Amino acid sequence: MPDGGDQPTGVVFPEVDGRRSTSATGQAVVADALRPVDPVGAAAAARETNWRSGYLTHFRRLVEAGLTRPEDAQAIAGAGLTALHDRMRWRDPDGREVHLPAALGGVTGSPADRLTTEAIGGDREPDTALTLPYRGRRLAGDDLRRQLDAWVAAGVVEPSLRDAVGAVIENPQWLRLEGHTVVVLGAAAEMGPLRSLLRWGATVAAVDLPRPDLWSRLLQAVRDTGGRVLVPASPGTRPLAERAGVDLVHDLPTATAWVSGVEGRLVLGNYVYADGATNVRVSTAVDALTEQVRLARPDTALSFLATPTDVFAVPRQVVDASTRAYAARRTSKVLRGPLRTLSGGRLLRRNYVPGEDPGINDSVVLQQGPNYLLAKRLQRWRATTARASGATVSFKIAPPTRTRSVLKNRALAAAYAGAHRFGVEVFEPGTANTLMAALLVHDLVAGSPPQEHPWQDEAYAAAHGGLWRAAYDPRSALGLAALLGVAARP
Repeated sequence: MPDGGDQPTGVVFPEVDGRRSTSATGQAVVADALRPVDPVGAAAAARETNWRSGYLTHFRRLVEAGLTRPEDAQAIAGAGLTALHDRMRWRDPDGREVHLPAALGGVTGSPADRLTTEAIGGDREPDTALTLPYRGRRLAGDDLRRQLDAWVAAGVVEPSLRDAVGAVIENPQWLRLEGHTVVVLGAAAEMGPLRSLLRWGATVAAVDLPRPDLWSRLLQAVRDTGGRVLVPASPGTRPLAERAGVDLVHDLPTATAWVSGVEGRLVLGNYVYADGATNVRVSTAVDALTEQVRLARPDTALSFLATPTDVFAVPRQVVDASTRAYAARRTSKVLRGPLRTLSGGRLLRRNYVPGEDPGINDSVVLQQGPNYLLAKRLQRWRATTARASGATVSFKIAPPTRTRSVLKNRALAAAYAGAHRFGVEVFEPGTANTLMAALLVHDLVAGSPPQEHPWQDEAYAAAHGGLWRAAYDPRSALGLAALLGVAARP
């Protein structure tokens, strides 16, 4: 959604100087998030004159400013959430506009027209073992363990991921998630766990847009599994695909009321995505829903998938592995110096300063823009504050994946095609979403080991695809990867 334009409804950006400016809102939120810990950084963010091109420095500072103490990271997260919720608005079709929390409190947008719940069961027996689709095969048991070892050896995933998935392999009874109901917000998302969870016999509450074509595919997928799905639907006698679904941006109070009434111990899984500024709107809607549900049901667990193309703190052993990889890139040493000189130092830079502890991995893809990064940072902030309050949280960094949203960006698709030349493995959606679903099961049943700092929670069992341990700073190799990817195409 560009700045300005026709007046939207539902969850909307606030008006700033007569326009609904996404840039002004994002910039103010980042400045407010930094202010409790880094007032100098906050002032710099507030003074930024071109947010659309200059945002990256300030998002990186959000990570760096919180590294000294856990309390600092939590303060940044809490201030960022407050800043966003204080600014975002709810606008009804009649033009009435209130603060977003007021919409869920009944001031406007009444949830009185509640949805019904349709329960659908699959026709097959649940899978009784963890299997993973990979390069035309379905890996299980020792074959899967060997692949996990290979990924660790190649620097594609962190060793803690191998340990977590290994525990699920050894305890297949965990897969059914007995007693849990996983609310998959963004049920049709390619990276979501819906199909895996249903295949394992779990109960899933599926929430997505009211689109008959989408629901026809989802409902057919359910019937081919051994699981059970709960579907929000309008009352009536029409086929379920024509009645199913709810729009989180425009029908947030109704969606919140429905989710609050779902049976079982809830797990709220945030897998929503939209293009541009709409991504911030729907992510804010999900966050508002999440907090309302947690007020009513404090034992609710949360689940998030982080993008690997963000800024993360990484452990010393990751920095050391990257340093060794940089020294070992003998085939590129001949070209590395001239390329760096001709590019003014922008190409083939080191990934880290040797010896950093922790290191800072900056894999942001600039073409994705500040709205995308704000939507993903909102989820990280919620994971941090919820975990600090004692909630069960599964926050996992997913690998680079060939999803439809990635491949429609030609530059990013080309970079992914050439990424293997720089030690980065790009996953197919079926492999990535099954792997992430297995990690969710692990976190809900076994729990993640307690960490001293929020950045360590984020780094646990990360599947970064090699971006963290690669020799080169990802952005300094991205252009070359794209050129190599284009050249490799038929």
